[in-house]
Amino acid sequence: MTINLLDFDAKNLTGFCGEIGERPFRAKQLLRWIHQSGEADFDGMSNLAKVLREKLSATAVVKPPEVISEHISTDGTRKWLMNVGSGNGIEAVFIPESRRSTLCVSSQVGCALACTFCSTGRQGFNRNLGVAEIIGQLWWANKALATTKEEVVPENNSISEIKQVRPAEHNYKVSNVVMMGMGEPLANFENVVSALDLMLDDNAYGLSRRRVTVSTSGLVPAMDRLSERCPVALAVSLHAPNDMLRDELVPINKKYPLKELLAACQRYLKTAPRNFITFEYIMLAGINDSISQARELVKLVKDTPCKFNLIPFNPFPNSGYKCSSSEAIRQFRDVLMQAGLISTVRKTRGDDIDAACGQLAGRVLDRTRRTNQGVMEVAS
Repeated sequence: MTINLLDFDAKNLTGFCGEIGERPFRAKQLLRWIHQSGEADFDGMSNLAKVLREKLSATAVVKPPEVISEHISTDGTRKWLMNVGSGNGIEAVFIPESRRSTLCVSSQVGCALACTFCSTGRQGFNRNLGVAEIIGQLWWANKALATTKEEVVPENNSISEIKQVRPAEHNYKVSNVVMMGMGEPLANFENVVSALDLMLDDNAYGLSRRRVTVSTSGLVPAMDRLSERCPVALAVSLHAPNDMLRDELVPINKKYPLKELLAACQRYLKTAPRNFITFEYIMLAGINDSISQARELVKLVKDTPCKFNLIPFNPFPNSGYKCSSSEAIRQFRDVLMQAGLISTVRKTRGDDIDAACGQLAGRVLDRTRRTNQGVMEVAS
């Protein structure tokens, strides 16, 4: 059976090298070639002995998910649809900014947590992504961004006459990763943590723990495990100031209510690379955006060092929700800030290509039992 080396973190790659009769330092060389140089052809790994390259060619591959399509927003956001087999697709989104460039990475094919305002959650769940499918999104993004060329389409729009005019002015590389794409990362714990290890490894991507963020809807036991195993920045999808409303919007709250969730946040801060938790809060008109709810939110988090990221709702077909008005969002933010809580309103990026928060849909063959019991089983 051919082995995909994108599935291996440093420890597993060292073990693989031992199995094929190679010394441990070869694992570091392979990590650098695969993840730093984006090399998938073993013959291109020039400082490896010919015998080793032949062994690798006979037993292994470097194979990220296949890119089916790419969409580029007017604001520069890029979205890739990737094939993960059996008719399923996932999406990864690159968001360029002046001081950083962020990749939003998916962790599952669909999602079983069924948050009512999320397009991915409406589709249901098929399976967890493997390590190669998770880290492969980052591998592909860096490789694609480093080779981007500007193109010009002639007036007659003939594809055969498209010509490259010059290299792009900026060859971006991903500086930040947010595990906020399709799926609940902590429901795919082991594979996500192995991918995080590669992101942080100096021989692979060398990202700071502060520049890698895992977002969760509130799987409390897995939050505790993450704090022990691989503490990176943490974002919690809060979305409501009380259990009654959060039960409706984020069904996993029925298993891990707010009191337990906030206690887990405080425990996480003991090992976290930042001294605060980011709370994500989707702004839904007439649902969770009133002044009284903002004040309730202030009381809820008074003992938890935190920042708020207020997210204007991004519409998708048959969602049943509308985005809060700009004025409602401003008033809500002002209540939080007057209470001393740092609060920002997320700028919507890539909404013209359905790449904004909550819009990622991919292509999912739903295997979830669409019941609360099914949601609870995934979280266990």
